Amino acid sequence: MLRTRSVSLWGYVACLWAIVFAGAHFYWAVGGDVGLSVSAGQQLATTRPLWFVLAGLWGVGLLCLVGALLAWLLAQPRPGGAARRILVYLGWIVGFILTMRGIAVEFLLMTNVTHLDTSVSAGQRFWSLVLWNPWFVVGGLAFGMSALDARRREHSLVLQAAPH
Repeated sequence: MLRTRSVSLWGYVACLWAIVFAGAHFYWAVGGDVGLSVSAGQQLATTRPLWFVLAGLWGVGLLCLVGALLAWLLAQPRPGGAARRILVYLGWIVGFILTMRGIAVEFLLMTNVTHLDTSVSAGQRFWSLVLWNPWFVVGGLAFGMSALDARRREHSLVLQAAPH
């Protein structure tokens, strides 16, 4: 009997999420400014220190592309075995980090337990609450679902291959 491995829609959703996020960072890295001040803060958006452009914009953009590759690999039917398990674990880790980042920053901004009122503008707070933090949660859930789906697909193949 021929066994086929299906692809994962969730992996492609996570891949698209990462590519869009990479695109925003590359746009900002080459001088684009729409949305940067409400994402990184007015001072960083205005002064653009070299460390910020290299690490915070180009670096994060490249990291997003690595995440896109991970998500794309999770969507594919291969590789299997140990390589698949490593990809699944990485998907879980990325999903957890993104989700927790979105939830934690949302909580900190909503409760003001760190007294960020002096360093976070009203615009930055608003866009963080309604766009950036939910965006991280959506990405985290997409990566988590892609890892779950990849694990389920691999598990179902093991069950299909088992002697009856």
